[in-house]
Amino acid sequence: MSTALDRGLSLLEQLVGQPEGVGLSALKDELAMPAGACHRLLQVLVERGYVRQAHAQGPYLLTTRIASMGLAHLSSSGIVDIAEPILERLAQQSGELVRLSIVDDGRLTWVAKAQGLRKGARYDPDMGMDAMLSCTASGHAWLLTLSDERALELVSHQGFGARKDYGPNAPTTVKALLGFLHAARVRGYAMIDEVFAPGMTAIAAPVLRRGRAAGVISIAGPRSRLDAPRLHALAPALLAAAAELGPMSGAASLYGKPPLGKA
Repeated sequence: MSTALDRGLSLLEQLVGQPEGVGLSALKDELAMPAGACHRLLQVLVERGYVRQAHAQGPYLLTTRIASMGLAHLSSSGIVDIAEPILERLAQQSGELVRLSIVDDGRLTWVAKAQGLRKGARYDPDMGMDAMLSCTASGHAWLLTLSDERALELVSHQGFGARKDYGPNAPTTVKALLGFLHAARVRGYAMIDEVFAPGMTAIAAPVLRRGRAAGVISIAGPRSRLDAPRLHALAPALLAAAAELGPMSGAASLYGKPPLGKA
């Protein structure tokens, strides 16, 4: 990869999750990049519409261009259109947030959601984020379809989530993570309690296409409503939704390249 392209992509990645923007000085320091090169690349990104500057001499922010490109790609592939009625039905059955994530080259990205609960407290994270494999029900649901070695390779590549950033029960060791995965394989679905976030539980099942996980469907919400008995009671509906979407996913190119080699 060329140095300019690598640096440009690094700049975009550095601006993700920074709604207030980041100044030139901070960007060059964080990326160990010469100030002149950093400024030139930012100007190119501004001209192309991927980045904007809040004001003269102000911080740089991402625009919605990348998000729009991603949404346009998903729309053209038909993934969301095919999944929407299935997600909506499951959301109504559960009364909670239902999400679809797709497997793409070693990553698991949330791409669609349906919210069953229309009033009261809601757990509703943004779409387009990559799931933390070690700390989410969706991540565990994908990993349970792989060997322990492949699962640990993927997690090692991404890193373990720290408890301070996730829930008090987030696994931070190989032994703890494998405990979650082995239990999930026995059940046939992943289940977490205060792992991704304090006070939140979730359940997830892989969407299988020709024996490979193409994506994951999950149900998440506050543990005050989604306690263990409730999660287990929702499991048959979740598994049925995943099984229904699996055969349909091939026409929508639901899954991309195998993760980091052969799964």
